[in-house]
Amino acid sequence: MVYADLYKKFEGQRFAGIYQFHVPILLILDPELIKNVLVKDFEHFHDRGFPFDEKIEPLAANLFQLNGAKWKNLRTKLTPALTSGKLKMMMQIMTDCGKELKKFLEEPARKQEATEVKEILSRFTTDIIASTVFGIECNCLKDPNAEVRQWGREMFEPSFNKKIRNLLYLTVPELPMFLGIPSIPTYLSNFFIKFVEETVGYREKNNVERNDFIQMLIQLKNLNYVDKEGKAATKQDVTMTISNVAAQAFAFFVAGFETTATTMTFCLYELALNPYLQDRLRKEIDTVLEKHDGEISYNAIQEMDYLDNVISETLRKHPAVPFLIRQCTKEYRIPDSEVVVETGSLILIPIMGLHYDAKYYPEPTRFDPDRFTEEVKKTRHHYCYLPFGGGPHTCIGKQLALLQTKVGLVSILSKYEFAVCDKTNIPIVYDDKTLVLFMKGGTWLQIKNRSQ
Repeated sequence: MVYADLYKKFEGQRFAGIYQFHVPILLILDPELIKNVLVKDFEHFHDRGFPFDEKIEPLAANLFQLNGAKWKNLRTKLTPALTSGKLKMMMQIMTDCGKELKKFLEEPARKQEATEVKEILSRFTTDIIASTVFGIECNCLKDPNAEVRQWGREMFEPSFNKKIRNLLYLTVPELPMFLGIPSIPTYLSNFFIKFVEETVGYREKNNVERNDFIQMLIQLKNLNYVDKEGKAATKQDVTMTISNVAAQAFAFFVAGFETTATTMTFCLYELALNPYLQDRLRKEIDTVLEKHDGEISYNAIQEMDYLDNVISETLRKHPAVPFLIRQCTKEYRIPDSEVVVETGSLILIPIMGLHYDAKYYPEPTRFDPDRFTEEVKKTRHHYCYLPFGGGPHTCIGKQLALLQTKVGLVSILSKYEFAVCDKTNIPIVYDDKTLVLFMKGGTWLQIKNRSQ
């Protein structure tokens, strides 16, 4: 929350300079200037500023950490893998997982005891990502110690060592690389690469094809395109090795399950605090599902406008990643100023600060989904809302994340009610040991069968 506090301290300024230990950082506070950095003048800020050595951590050579031409070419190749058509093909997997989640909650709903929902939702999203990325059924809801779930815990569960490592990457990004300290534990990296090698090897040897993300990566590795429209080569084209395939699969696995589970968790928390909003959302769910014969289909989800507003407001109050970092790759003069940003300088955009600015969001601590009606959104600057980033670096998995979030919420809210209990943390205290926004002490809610 440090950067959100700094945003308030520099209220009224377009930008400000700070030092994080010895590292100078330029805070960008004005939405129009943020738009310049992320979109208009993207050629000056196209890198995220996290160096890595592919020999030390091969899984880091993924779309989310690559820079420059390598990132651009890979992004072009992977974009066809996440079109609406591809998402519709994954819909059955998501709804099947949603049914399992709904079934899993029957016991805590019957007992009406305090339940820690974050872990349950992480297991649900892990099941979805394992199926859509790797084509495997890991049944984490039934088996909380499933191997795939343990991968996720290893990456995200808070610890002192992770806090120190994250601090190093934010303050002296070259030092971990110099010391050979990987952002991904070596044993986990080796295990994951071996797993992908075996999966790809089996499919290629036995001519097995599935509608999942790993199949698209296999096609990219062998044919250099995902869909026909992506077939044309570029000057510095992507040459996919099995290690590169593993890196992309790993990135989508890690980014896809924990951030989605966190968003669902915060959403249920806010709805439990605001039962009248929960009732309003449930009425929309009931109305749309009745129209679609009770089936949670892709088209049904697209008709739920208030659900979209509820999730948008959740992401405003609790963005999974509370700030963006960019690195200046080409000297840049800030418009209408004499300030020149030197090549190599780090730029930080405090998302949480923007999302809680009363100029854009009156009474910012209040949970109000009506902030995201089409009429209200038109009154705000587009770049004061950035839960998925912005510009060419906008999260490529945005639509996938939103879809699985909606499927999960619709599945359980169609049957259950969520309420606060004695163990619910009010107000929220965020865990300061993680980069992704987590609630300290867990998210405890009471689950009840719906009132008839």
